[in-house]
Amino acid sequence: MAHGRTPDRRRLLLVEDDQELVTMLSEVLGGEGYAVDVATDGQRGLHLGLTRQYDVVVLDRRLPVLDGLDLLGRLRSRALRTPVLLLTAMGTLHDRVDGLDAGADDYLVKPFELEELIARLRALCRRALEVTDVLRIGSGHLYVARREVELADGERIALAAREFALLWLLASRPDLVYSRTELRRTVFQEAPASSIVDTYVYYLRRKLGRQVVCTVRGLGYRLGAL
Repeated sequence: MAHGRTPDRRRLLLVEDDQELVTMLSEVLGGEGYAVDVATDGQRGLHLGLTRQYDVVVLDRRLPVLDGLDLLGRLRSRALRTPVLLLTAMGTLHDRVDGLDAGADDYLVKPFELEELIARLRALCRRALEVTDVLRIGSGHLYVARREVELADGERIALAAREFALLWLLASRPDLVYSRTELRRTVFQEAPASSIVDTYVYYLRRKLGRQVVCTVRGLGYRLGAL
């Protein structure tokens, strides 16, 4: 489920399989000004986390399909800096240390008070605003929060959601070559067409120049330059 989005609403990803808790948190956090997207298993949470932009993520540890810490590790391995609050019944000192070491920014144990959760989310969002998230692409820059590319001459070009997701993935690890299969699985999971990756590479090249994405024959694509 997803609430409608407007530019002034903070975007939150809730990854939780307890339907009662999902319903309650979606309503409460929506009332606090968040546009809430919900994933009820870890694989769906990973897909949304990699392909959409969020201000904060609330993540359970025990999830179907993909464990919460595994999901968190995969997000962080892609250089995703979105603040993550682990909301879980696993509350021993060892559990908390594991969660924070895996890349969580905060840890709250169930059962919890709603006021404390809301306050912690506000704090995470405030801290995130202090960080400028910019990736370099040759002589240009990719501005993550604005979903824009700034060219060397100062011109700024807005990207559609999937164009941004593809370019961001390539730019976050410019040394890696991604196969079409990996890109489709990570960025275009819901798309039925097998040619979707090539289509969006074409879109990026049309907007930013052919050199922005390099084809590595027989292997796939990697980041080029502006």
